[in-house]
Amino acid sequence: MRIDVAIADRVGIAQEILAKLARRALNVSAVEVEPPHVYIEAPALDAAGLEQLRRELLEVAGVESVDVLAMLPGVRRRLYLDALLASQQDPVLAVDAEGVIVVANAAAVAASGLPEQRLIGLSLKALLGDAALVDALRSGGDRLPAREVHIAGEPFMLDSVALREPGGMVAGAVLTLHAPHRIGERLSALQNYSAGGFETILGQSPAIRQLKQRAARMAQVDAPLLIHGETGTGKELLAHACHASSRRRGEPFFALNCAALPENLAESELFGYAPGAFTGALRGGKPGLLELADGGTVFLDEVGEMSPYLQAKLLRFLNDGSFRRVGGDRELKADVRIISATHRALEQMAAAGSFRQDLLFRLDVLHLQVPPLRERVEDIVPLAEVFLARACAQTGRPTARLSAAARAALLANPWPGNLRQLQNVIFRAVTMSEAAVIDVGDLELAGAEAAPGAPALEEVDSLEQAVGAFEKALLQRLYPQFPSTRKLAERLKASHSAIAQRLRRYGIGAG
Repeated sequence: MRIDVAIADRVGIAQEILAKLARRALNVSAVEVEPPHVYIEAPALDAAGLEQLRRELLEVAGVESVDVLAMLPGVRRRLYLDALLASQQDPVLAVDAEGVIVVANAAAVAASGLPEQRLIGLSLKALLGDAALVDALRSGGDRLPAREVHIAGEPFMLDSVALREPGGMVAGAVLTLHAPHRIGERLSALQNYSAGGFETILGQSPAIRQLKQRAARMAQVDAPLLIHGETGTGKELLAHACHASSRRRGEPFFALNCAALPENLAESELFGYAPGAFTGALRGGKPGLLELADGGTVFLDEVGEMSPYLQAKLLRFLNDGSFRRVGGDRELKADVRIISATHRALEQMAAAGSFRQDLLFRLDVLHLQVPPLRERVEDIVPLAEVFLARACAQTGRPTARLSAAARAALLANPWPGNLRQLQNVIFRAVTMSEAAVIDVGDLELAGAEAAPGAPALEEVDSLEQAVGAFEKALLQRLYPQFPSTRKLAERLKASHSAIAQRLRRYGIGAG
């Protein structure tokens, strides 16, 4: 039985309490003194003996109560601490001031490859091969800068917190070791928390439905995928959807824009760098996206902009999954699916010698072509309405709607910037206009971007003229696809007579 003796804080009271138990020949297996309590575990004490013991203990000056206790506080703390350490997927070690390991969780035992009884009592120098780490822990303040260490040949990023005595002297430290793929999982979760699958690719046009069906099949095949499409068509969104629908969906997804970084930075981002690789590098080195994404997917946007040197290094990785960090001499391996994207004609670049033909063959195992917005006209207005609702929510204004003339203008525009340009046009209109209805003038479509037959802004004399020009251009574009009054009226959700009247007015389809 375990009991909680509430006491007044006076010298010698704990000894007098224990003397009472000794006179009753009760074996005490554990005692914890935390004024105003003395906690005692006496295995032989039963309910009948407790009443007699309570009366005797209450005779001791300063004893206020004696109650049954379910678990000693120290035992409870150790139980919770063990559970906490066991729940940590990262290796955790506690060391004393000499750098000797005194506590290790299950993940640390597994990483070391040693039995727990051998790991406890081992020095950090023997485990990590880093003789300077203990001195750094003693003199480095409460936290050391992150550094890379190796356990059983595997790299880990080390994070340390110093443990100090009340006087301020370092009594040891708690070390947490992060494997690159675990760091990658967390970074990926933060960066892609709102990214979804194919449901995020908007549109119901035949071209988009066919693209999604084709991509869904390719997502299941664990092979390199090349996505080709114009700027602003949503290539990265499609890449993420393919990852989210693949067997790797629970693993990290990282993207690297090859056109946004110079060669040296792109190399260190993708492959990482070894300790001391260059001035300003982290002391312990840094894992690259390939290590962080181990088991997952890396998306290389604008891969056609990659330098010849990086092309050769990427080709080697695609061949056997191995690579070296910048400035490193160790061979590393990672299981990563490469999805790449470009708006450039890589075949022509390969023929001209500016892109490696063998790399193109390795990247272009699977291929997706994203259609430009002008080839999916029926998606323009639905997409604009989605972007309009989002823009209104972001700016905190009441929901607006598009006028008929604005819809006609959107349909007539060629959209060289595709979805990104459409989204920007809608957001700008919502930001600059307070009207409940977004009209043609709010869209700020440049005359140079207007459809054939639409006047430039400086040529517009009236709204009626502008709307008529957009209307004519729209009908001219749609009539070849819907070459009858009935089909065109059904496509535009208008009456047969209204469409027939406009076709006659603009001389479309006559003769």
